[in-house]
Amino acid sequence: MTATSAPESTSVAIVGAGILGLAHAWSARQRGHRVTVFERDRRASGASVRNFGMVWPIGQAGGPLAEVARLSRERWLQAAAAARVWVTTCGSLHLAHQEDELQVLREFEELAPQHGHACELLSPAEVSQRTPAANAEGLRGGLWSAIELGVNPRQASAALAGWLSTQGVEMALGRAVTVVEPQGDCQVRLRLAGERADRVFDRVVVCSGADFETLFPDHFAESGMRRCKLQMLRTRPQIGGWRLGTHLASGLTLRHYANFTCCPTLGEVRRRIAAEAPELDEHGIHVMASQDDEGHVILGDSHEYGDRVTPFDSEEINALMLRELRKVFVLPDWSI
Repeated sequence: MTATSAPESTSVAIVGAGILGLAHAWSARQRGHRVTVFERDRRASGASVRNFGMVWPIGQAGGPLAEVARLSRERWLQAAAAARVWVTTCGSLHLAHQEDELQVLREFEELAPQHGHACELLSPAEVSQRTPAANAEGLRGGLWSAIELGVNPRQASAALAGWLSTQGVEMALGRAVTVVEPQGDCQVRLRLAGERADRVFDRVVVCSGADFETLFPDHFAESGMRRCKLQMLRTRPQIGGWRLGTHLASGLTLRHYANFTCCPTLGEVRRRIAAEAPELDEHGIHVMASQDDEGHVILGDSHEYGDRVTPFDSEEINALMLRELRKVFVLPDWSI
């Protein structure tokens, strides 16, 4: 939510200290605004810390979203230098273990420049040079992209928040915002739990994740948005300093990201998977892997929506993910 107009230097409130809120706080502070970040918990605890830690431009199908993804990549590299956030320039590999998957990768390699991507189709031997984790049995090739980055999702938000507090951003942690409402023509008022007096800002940016439904129930009901629940797994740190070498995605991933919709053979991949393993479509399962600086391998994931979202993980979904992960990836230690 923003006021209808704002002067050059404004007071800005950010609701939510996840990665989206911190990105807005950083940008606003760079523009000279007075910035306060409100976070209901002592640190981010939602989707920002429960994910792969993939900076993933390859997933965007060109256009404005692809530009935002590439800008995000540059901002992460700046954060690595300024805030000492761990960032690795690991790139990504999409693996093909079926002939139709390999054909999709061939088509995407040819079309990629039109969408602003630079990719290279690798042979099985070249894939093995990039990563020790690709299952060589049945491997037909892989699509290499050098642009993707990796971060540690459990550490990145906290590190950025700590750094921003040294740059003049007020971090109001453990402070729950309960009301956000316009006040007059150019200001917005906030109400915090436990405070009688409201606070007034020139601009408020709400980055509260699923809490949007609580703050703005009517807007949420009218928006057409729905909750999405992902299940993911994390191994113990791999022994002996073993590394993936790059982010990994399987042939199942081709049907998940919008970037591959330009490939004529994608329909064949979708139809084959729907016929062979309809349970994967039922639970929105495709499998990927990343690794943090501590050696944990993060594995996943699934997608459930709306009324299917429950507070509990499904053992069936975990078992299906592990079944598919073991088909395409090889790890020294699968202990979850």
